[in-house]
Amino acid sequence: MAGGLPFNGTGAPPQAGVLEGVNPVEYTPGNPIMLFIVQAVIVIIFCQLLHYPLRLLNQPRVIAEVIGGILLGPSVMMRIPGFQATIFPPESMPVFNNVAALGLLVFLFLVALEVDIRLFTQNWKAALSVGMAGMIVPFGLGFAIAYGLYHQFDVAGTSISFGVFGLFIGTALAITAFPVLCRILSELNLLRSGVGVTVLAAGIGNDVTGWVLLALCVALVNSSNGLAALWALLCCIGWTLLLVFVVRPPFIWILRRTGSLQNGPTQGMVALTMLMVLTSAWFTGIIGVHPIFGAFLVGLICPHDGGFAIKLTEKIEDLISVLFLPLYFALSGLNTNLGLLNDGITWGYVIAVIVCAFVGKIAGGTLAAKANKLLWRESFTIGCLMSCKGLVELIVLNIGLQAGILSETTFSMFVVMALVTTVATTPLTKALYPPWYQKKVERWRRGEIDWDGNPIDHSGLGQAEGHKKAVESQIRRLMVHLRLDSLPSLFTFITLLSPESVPAPAHPDAAEESSKANEVQVRKRPLEVHGLRVIELTDRTSSVMHLTEGDDFYSLRDPVVNAFRTFSQLHDVAVSGRVAVVPADSYAETLMAKASEVSSDFALIPWGEYGSVSEDQSFPVAMSASERFRSSTHLEFINETFHKAAFTCNIGIFIDNGFGGITKPVGRTELMRTRSALSIHSHTAEQAALPVANKAHHIFLPFFGGADDRVAMRIVLQLTKNQHVTASIVRINWPAAKPEEGAEIRTPPTSSHGTETPEPKAAANDPFARQEQEDADFFSTMQASLPADLSPRVVFSETEISSAALALTDVLVLAQQTVGLQPRNAGDVVVLGRQSTRFGDAAAEVGGSNTDLKRTVGAVAEMLVTAGIKASLLVVQAGSRNGKGLDVYG
Repeated sequence: MAGGLPFNGTGAPPQAGVLEGVNPVEYTPGNPIMLFIVQAVIVIIFCQLLHYPLRLLNQPRVIAEVIGGILLGPSVMMRIPGFQATIFPPESMPVFNNVAALGLLVFLFLVALEVDIRLFTQNWKAALSVGMAGMIVPFGLGFAIAYGLYHQFDVAGTSISFGVFGLFIGTALAITAFPVLCRILSELNLLRSGVGVTVLAAGIGNDVTGWVLLALCVALVNSSNGLAALWALLCCIGWTLLLVFVVRPPFIWILRRTGSLQNGPTQGMVALTMLMVLTSAWFTGIIGVHPIFGAFLVGLICPHDGGFAIKLTEKIEDLISVLFLPLYFALSGLNTNLGLLNDGITWGYVIAVIVCAFVGKIAGGTLAAKANKLLWRESFTIGCLMSCKGLVELIVLNIGLQAGILSETTFSMFVVMALVTTVATTPLTKALYPPWYQKKVERWRRGEIDWDGNPIDHSGLGQAEGHKKAVESQIRRLMVHLRLDSLPSLFTFITLLSPESVPAPAHPDAAEESSKANEVQVRKRPLEVHGLRVIELTDRTSSVMHLTEGDDFYSLRDPVVNAFRTFSQLHDVAVSGRVAVVPADSYAETLMAKASEVSSDFALIPWGEYGSVSEDQSFPVAMSASERFRSSTHLEFINETFHKAAFTCNIGIFIDNGFGGITKPVGRTELMRTRSALSIHSHTAEQAALPVANKAHHIFLPFFGGADDRVAMRIVLQLTKNQHVTASIVRINWPAAKPEEGAEIRTPPTSSHGTETPEPKAAANDPFARQEQEDADFFSTMQASLPADLSPRVVFSETEISSAALALTDVLVLAQQTVGLQPRNAGDVVVLGRQSTRFGDAAAEVGGSNTDLKRTVGAVAEMLVTAGIKASLLVVQAGSRNGKGLDVYG
């Protein structure tokens, strides 16, 4: 078989392949997999390369897949001589079609899994009105334009009646792409809004109705007469009832019996489910209805209880989305020939079809939404979202092409319409319903502002009360970012901030009186803690399903949130906890939006235990301590959080290092010697750890001055109200600058221990000197106003650093002499302001080697982290509505 001769499929194939001269891309009926692999690789590469730029424009993946197919098809690449004959020869397309069709069956099953009928039933009024209006108007327009299309263009040379053609065109214009709609709503953070819930509920009814109409079209086309079509529809209805009332109950019983409903599907249950999908698809196919309708029905009967639908989707979706689905939509592009749209009449119809698609959906959805008493802008947004076609439209068009309802020209026209409507959905929604308008509507509906944006004061508090709240020195409302790997440190921090419980007296009457007194005391000035757990929203269908199930569902059942609620209530703390599923790049915005929503005094953000933004839900992988602070994604998240908090509230980034008495091993654990040479596990039973005997914490605060340090000092003083906390607050005095050194040090000269003060005129004209005086006054005021019961546990002192160039080194030595001296206590903390105006060029010249970390948490914190200080770190930044700091003392 040498000399490049092709293998004809008879006899044994050459064992050496290309080494014997076989053409690697030559199609052979006996071995079609080789050419198919080449086709699949080309399609996947094209789709992935196109998806990267398109996702920056917030376009769904299906757009890249269809455009990739169009580029590979007769519109572009197939115009190259020999390309089609070499890569996509006609004799190879049946294999390509079969694989794509199999992927389509499973995908329609996943689409049905994504449909939660409970969302429709809970919002049936709005769903029914918006869904029906969003289908009737475009269906009517589609039937009208079908008259011109039917007589202008040859319908594949078949005897398709106008009634069937009009029914199909009306269905194609009336349908809405529910899966793409879910992704657009999730990316725009609208799924749980009134607009999102209305669109989803209406989309479910629209989706199911559209598939029923499509099944009717296909049955009419495949039947020789109307009676046969009626029998096909009756069989389809009977099969649906059989699945719902006969198959579903024992299927759910088996799922419960095997634990698949509670713990996710076992491998056997996945096999059983896929067997049901293929059987149902086969049955609907043999009765004259497309096989995808049978796969869709099985997805509808799968239970959503216990998250079964989500867990089943997680096991299937990646292979379908990455391999099978791109092949199907690329096949749509291969069947699209834009060269057929070659005259003015054809393009006139293209524009008319696009206008009908937009006008029908927007008009019907808008009027129905307005009838449900939504605002005009919200109603228009709902109409634009309902006009999204996406992948469902392409599936419908391909079925019409295969059934002979559409010609190649009309098919290409409708593919262009599907692309335009899908691409336009996101920009139109952003323009009509931007985030600022969403927040305005939410505040207006809560009664916080009037429609013009003016605040409404319901409590009768004047500006004096508002100013008093702004200068409140204590943390009364705390917002925390809940992470599974940071719960121990968060719990310990909340314990130190919360009021201590009063022990119950022995006498019953005294106990009742004490209980009433304690109740009044806690309710008078409680600590409110609002926890938010953020879960990453990915491109996967299962991730979107977490949102469509409802964040209330996960907020009530999430184990991390429930552990947080239980712990806080056991310590007499008012608490709330929620789960938010958002993209990773929206974490900072989501956290600060929550802090603003609850009017938080302080936001506590733990540093990820493994240096990652998202939680690692699998078994954690050990890493070195330095890698924890080198992730660019995590550093960007912290920077963005700091930036947004400057206009929201005070914030602290907590870097845990044994806080609460729990010390975590760093790096990979060495294998223990065992009794058997074949085992890597120790046979020695693990010893039960006793509670920490020494519950003491020592806090060290180096006070440099500035808004961040003032907020940090107030937090330290609040923490010291707990009897287990002691603190050392040291004011760092900068050395007086000599004349020849003035150019090197940007900070103003100050005297040691405040014995010499600048002249009043100099202080008035020099902002640095004025800041220095304000910091000195603040430090003196806090020291003088310290309550008597805190005096034994809080030590104020001042020290002068040796030189500006060695400032960080001196602070490090001071910290090492203050914290970490009692390794068996409950953990020490160094509290720092993030930025200090007293650091100039000195901070840039010294410190550790991690410049990105220094830019994020400040020079002092970076130095302590790099040096491996034996204490946790709390890096504080002052924040306010204008970014100038909430902390004001007077």
